[in-house]
Amino acid sequence: MEYMQKLYGFAIKKAYSYEEAQELCAEIICEVYSSLLKAREIINVEGYIWRISEHTYSKYVSVKKKHEGISIDETEIPFYDDYAFEESDGEIERLRRGIAFLTEKRRRIVFCFYYENKPISVIAKEMDLPEGTVKWHLNKARNELKEGFSMERKIGKLGLSPVTALEFDHGGNNGSNAGPEFYLEDKLNLNIVYSVYFQPRTVEEIAEELGVTPVYLQDRIDFLEENGFLVKTTKDRYTTYVKFSPKEYSQEQTEMNLKLQRQIAQTLVKEYIPAVRKAMRDVTDIYIPDGNRGLLEAAAVFYAVAEKCQIPIQEDLSGYVIHTTAGGSFFASVDLECRASDPDYTWERRWPPYSVCGSMWRESGKYPEVSSWSADSRYDSREGGWKNNLCTDYEYLYEYMKGMLGKMSAANPANTEKFDRLRSRHFLTEDGKVNIMVVKETQEEFFARIPELSEQIKAQFADKALESAMLLAKDYPPQMQDLVVAWNVSSFIGSTVALMVLDILYGDGTFAPLTENERVTANLLMFSDMLPE
Repeated sequence: MEYMQKLYGFAIKKAYSYEEAQELCAEIICEVYSSLLKAREIINVEGYIWRISEHTYSKYVSVKKKHEGISIDETEIPFYDDYAFEESDGEIERLRRGIAFLTEKRRRIVFCFYYENKPISVIAKEMDLPEGTVKWHLNKARNELKEGFSMERKIGKLGLSPVTALEFDHGGNNGSNAGPEFYLEDKLNLNIVYSVYFQPRTVEEIAEELGVTPVYLQDRIDFLEENGFLVKTTKDRYTTYVKFSPKEYSQEQTEMNLKLQRQIAQTLVKEYIPAVRKAMRDVTDIYIPDGNRGLLEAAAVFYAVAEKCQIPIQEDLSGYVIHTTAGGSFFASVDLECRASDPDYTWERRWPPYSVCGSMWRESGKYPEVSSWSADSRYDSREGGWKNNLCTDYEYLYEYMKGMLGKMSAANPANTEKFDRLRSRHFLTEDGKVNIMVVKETQEEFFARIPELSEQIKAQFADKALESAMLLAKDYPPQMQDLVVAWNVSSFIGSTVALMVLDILYGDGTFAPLTENERVTANLLMFSDMLPE
């Protein structure tokens, strides 16, 4: 009942008449009601209902509308009560598709004149247009439709071979919804955005590229524009500032970058890491599950390289930030399937994976004294990345440390759920021991101890980083190149180099090999005003 008026408004917007709106609304309500009866758990009720509504509308268009008669410029196609279109079936489909590809204004005029039999004068008054303009639109529509009968309508590459996302990523605050995947997991939405990536397009041009009618796309385009994934440029064309990975990459260039980053890692181990490790000697108020201070030093080293060694580049990137209606404010990236442009290249060595999820910051609104920092990589055993790294994890652990949870019992199911969550992440052992590092100070105080990398060392690699970034930027469209250059320069000494530094330190025996228990808290620090007993 709460959504009844909204669903009717949705139907009104989609339909050409009140009768059709009522029919469509009834279909949607039936689908929503039966789906809600079957659903066991719905995380996002509103999103769930609107997905059903879109699906029902799509089905309505393809099935119900198929049986309506069409008459354009003396082309009479009768209405049938059954499915027996026989010879006229192809003609009906082509004419219907042609009408759908008209502009919104022209499509409305055609519908009013031919379907509703309204005089030119009435249409002109309703649409606040001169009668001559209405006649001109009708004439243009006839010509476009006749042309559509003489040749196949163009369908672009994405209509024949749409792109598929392998992974979504973002940097910043995702708001009350998830990151870009909330908006782009729908394949049609993804391809709408990708269709304007290399060249700006109008709604009609997007529709032709995708092989989908403009009327079906309009709501989606409005939704994507409203949430910052589409940006209107001149002449009603759209572009996007979502960063898509190129479909090709050079293996040779990739290895050249890795070798240079390896050299940087070796330089940092000699000239910078000793100062980072020395800074950790003054940290005394810390809890380490098994007492191995190498865990603390390794976390500090990773943070130092990933966050305090970046090469500065002066570039305003605020225009690339996507602002959503859910309060999100982030850079958005999409990884597509990618193939090597030089498949016969022979690698000089076998490189380990360097993917990292981080740095991840979590701050509690419930307990201001509680926060955390972490970076997930092959050095830890944590699963789920940023989606599984919840602020409540650290709030629950804090409550446990303060004795607020008591013991698990059937009488207190809320506390039982908290215990279950902490144990599923292995933050608590089966015998009740806290299993992550906890520092008794604020994260600001802790990370302020870590020295910055000197500008002299950064300058040694700045030119190489810029050269590499400029080369990579050539594979991106013009509107994305400033972002690509800035990101690749600033992150050239980043998480990849940080992992390489850890590889060296664990490989030469500076740090002892990690036990399975230690892998739970590798590169994870919780900050609190108290320590576990």
